[in-house]
Amino acid sequence: MINLKKPKILNIQNIIKSKLFNIQSVALEFSNGVKRTYERMKPNNNESILVIPIINKKIILIYEYAVGIENYELGFPKGSINSKESIFEAAQRELKEEIGYGANIITSLAKLTISPSYFSYQMNILIAQNLYNEKLNGDEPEPLLQIKWPISKMMHLLNHPNFNEARNISALFYLERFLKKDA
Repeated sequence: MINLKKPKILNIQNIIKSKLFNIQSVALEFSNGVKRTYERMKPNNNESILVIPIINKKIILIYEYAVGIENYELGFPKGSINSKESIFEAAQRELKEEIGYGANIITSLAKLTISPSYFSYQMNILIAQNLYNEKLNGDEPEPLLQIKWPISKMMHLLNHPNFNEARNISALFYLERFLKKDA
């Protein structure tokens, strides 16, 4: 790993706040003396999970409305990790809320950052296996349509018109690597 000297933070100012977002202005001085001001979302320690459920040699995906693109997106169950909840507890809860299954085996694959120039957000990618029926009420405004997709054709999802989100695509490649280890 390269040891780079981090810029010196000269000032942090909260500039805009809403229910969801707190935007900060961050004045920096780099090691070469150049000063710049950047904007970012206020850092927090919140993480989330994305779970790839596997049952009968198929992966379970859901259609969920994405207001940012004003369309339904096909992807894996995902959600925030509540306070005092482990990534595995959050994965169990989200599975039960979004697809009506729990898992006897949950394996952590990776922790990703998303747009780290602006967000401190981290997403944990997990695989859920040996599923069993158990439903919890979730916070979704409507029932989520499920699709069971054959693992043998999982890379065909890259051609699906509603499978576009970078987190889902990343998870698919982590799943592919995980399955190659088991082969």
